[in-house]
Amino acid sequence: MTLRKHPGDLLLLGLFLLPVVVVAPALPWGSQGWLYSLAELAGVFALSAFLLAGMLSARIPGTDPWFGGLVRLWTIHRWLGFSAFMLVMAHVLLLALAILPASVGASVATLFPPLSHWEVWVGWAAFLTMLVFIAPTLGFFGTLHYQNWKRLHLLSAPALVLALVHTLLLSAIAWVWWLLSALALAAIAWRKLLSPRLARKPYVVDGIDKLARDVVELRLRPKGKGIRWRAGQFVYLTPMDRSLLAGYGEEHPYTIASGSGDDELKIGIKAVGDATRALLDIKPGAEVRIEGPYGTFFENAALAQKGTGLPGEPRKQLWLAGGIGITPFVAGARDRVGNTVAQGPDACLFYLANRPERAYYLDELVRIAEACDGFEVHTHYMNEHGVITRDYLAERCPDFAERDIYLCGPPGMINHLQTLLRHEGVPAHRIHTEAFDFL
Repeated sequence: MTLRKHPGDLLLLGLFLLPVVVVAPALPWGSQGWLYSLAELAGVFALSAFLLAGMLSARIPGTDPWFGGLVRLWTIHRWLGFSAFMLVMAHVLLLALAILPASVGASVATLFPPLSHWEVWVGWAAFLTMLVFIAPTLGFFGTLHYQNWKRLHLLSAPALVLALVHTLLLSAIAWVWWLLSALALAAIAWRKLLSPRLARKPYVVDGIDKLARDVVELRLRPKGKGIRWRAGQFVYLTPMDRSLLAGYGEEHPYTIASGSGDDELKIGIKAVGDATRALLDIKPGAEVRIEGPYGTFFENAALAQKGTGLPGEPRKQLWLAGGIGITPFVAGARDRVGNTVAQGPDACLFYLANRPERAYYLDELVRIAEACDGFEVHTHYMNEHGVITRDYLAERCPDFAERDIYLCGPPGMINHLQTLLRHEGVPAHRIHTEAFDFL
């Protein structure tokens, strides 16, 4: 089913298994060599996962839907990196155990030979470099500042090169590693060297609408040909205004708040860190760079229904939004304005906020609901009603458990709602959410 929904998975699986198919038959699988062969196989899997993680760093606009969206690719990238790390440790342990029957000294000497056996020490250097950049991602040192994490992650390139040198010096079959390393290094070169110049499009800040004390909506106009997007997608925005107190030249993801047919690209921004806080003070006329769009948020339901092989009309939708997580639903609502051909399935939006003044898009959303059939807006204020409950949903949207459900908001809200919905018997394939969780 997953290959039908995400055809790119077949490509990933093929690339991951290619080295195993090539190398495994040449390993000594006899009674004396099976443990050594397992150690080598763990190393092959480790490098294969590491190279594939490098390939997924390319982030080429327009390709992420093949894999279920960029957020899903982030998840796959993270798991490949974690798997590579664990497989390297398994490679070392199995190698030590394979030599142990000869003697403890021989086992130690295999792992820590004289310095003249530098191909082995290159492997240790690769492992230690990998440990430095992957440990923060795994939460070994608590929460890490995003920019510090990005700088540490640059060590993935030298770690990859060191791992390749180690493997090429010890492997009798080299062509498969040259092929995969070329793809991985090309992806890294695109992301770090070429995409800032070729993939980012220049835009100008046309206006800034202040929605709350810490929330603004930027209205952006392209300098030349701009991007085309669909509701629910997001972009990477890089401010090029040197007068900003923070964030100059730093890319960050933001959900598009404008409908797909709008002339302006609108981005809702809430101050959650130094870079986003600085953007609250950006001036009209300032230049920003836009890369994207990415994401398949509102397409996920259609993909899930297609994956079941069952025909039928699209299900009605339930939208649950909190905080700046309202922005994809603002885009979806704005898409309905003036669109008499295809407004999409009926949608019921619950706008979750602490208090009325934090529901900063509410007036516009109510106007859209009044003008468009099949779109309703309800509010829920935490300070008045406490956490949202099953009864609160059912009173205003009786068939909520039969709908395709979209969630976007703070992690606590998402976790609470997912638990509530699972308790009501809503299957996982009808609950859709996206979160920009990098680490």
